[in-house]
Amino acid sequence: MASRISEPSRRSVLKSAGGATAALAAVVLSLSACSTGPAASATAGTTEKSAAFPVTIKHAFGETTIKAQPTRVATVSWVNDDIAIALGVIPVGMPKNEWGNNAKGSTPWKDAALEKAGAALGTDKAPVQYSEADGINFTEIAKLTPDVILAAYSGLSKEDYTKLSQIAPVVAYPEIAYGTPWQDATAMIGKALGKDAEATQLVKETEALVAEQAAKYPQIKDKTFIYGNLEPAKGDGVNVYSANDNRPRFLSSIGMTLAPVVAQKSKGSKEFFFPWSAEKANELDSDVFVTWVPDTTTAEAITKDPLLSQIPAVASGALVADTSNTLTLAISASSPLSLPWALDTFLPQLGKAADAVK
Repeated sequence: MASRISEPSRRSVLKSAGGATAALAAVVLSLSACSTGPAASATAGTTEKSAAFPVTIKHAFGETTIKAQPTRVATVSWVNDDIAIALGVIPVGMPKNEWGNNAKGSTPWKDAALEKAGAALGTDKAPVQYSEADGINFTEIAKLTPDVILAAYSGLSKEDYTKLSQIAPVVAYPEIAYGTPWQDATAMIGKALGKDAEATQLVKETEALVAEQAAKYPQIKDKTFIYGNLEPAKGDGVNVYSANDNRPRFLSSIGMTLAPVVAQKSKGSKEFFFPWSAEKANELDSDVFVTWVPDTTTAEAITKDPLLSQIPAVASGALVADTSNTLTLAISASSPLSLPWALDTFLPQLGKAADAVK
């Protein structure tokens, strides 16, 4: 993830099969029963195996059958580790957060959940972390001898999926790369881990909390919105998030309405964003415009830019220009852990912008 609210990172993952791929088959075949990760700590709080197995999960690359309840879980991308942890399953391995992260290569919501589970980073029971800065880290994942790899929210290519499948069964995204709603990802991962009922309850409780907190800001209800990326200094126009992205989905879930111009552009698309020329910025009509910016100086530059300032919501003062990478990540890579963490900071910003709507 980088300063363009994750587009470069996501696009680079979509274009490449990842980094450490050499001699993958040899790595897999030569692994011993030992692991550099925690001992079989996956099903925290569970003493009995689920009777639901085997289970078969359909996804973009076909279907995956998991024969027995996993005890060693590895994850790729974002979100998947959050969901597993929220379901009481501590992964043996998970990626470092490379953007919006803290000094531990993690996030505040993940740190809190791991500490509560007795698996805080830096302790013996913590998941092993591996870098995905150059793509999927096949070698490090293989060393952990997982019995399932969670990628329900990810940008796996077919090649990535095939290579990971040599290590363990893979739960890939259902249809669109980086387009899995957090509710669907939770349901898929719950099924894979033998925790269907827990996943259903987790979704229900998280949605209820979001609705309860959003109700404190009645001014945002039914306001139209566009969620995009505006950085005048880059001079490359606007990136607008489509209806396939979790950012617009979140705003829709709290009672806002996706702007017609974006809804129309999203029809039939499998992309999570689309470029928009700055020369046509005045056509991006909505009550509220939400973006991420690297600093307050950039927010001020947007309002003074001769083209971007013509966006109707910017002109009316209904611009949400968030400067926190971590908050942006919490909404961008929505999960049952990140959303509750984000509400107290993000909702007031939306309320203030909605108040400016004439």
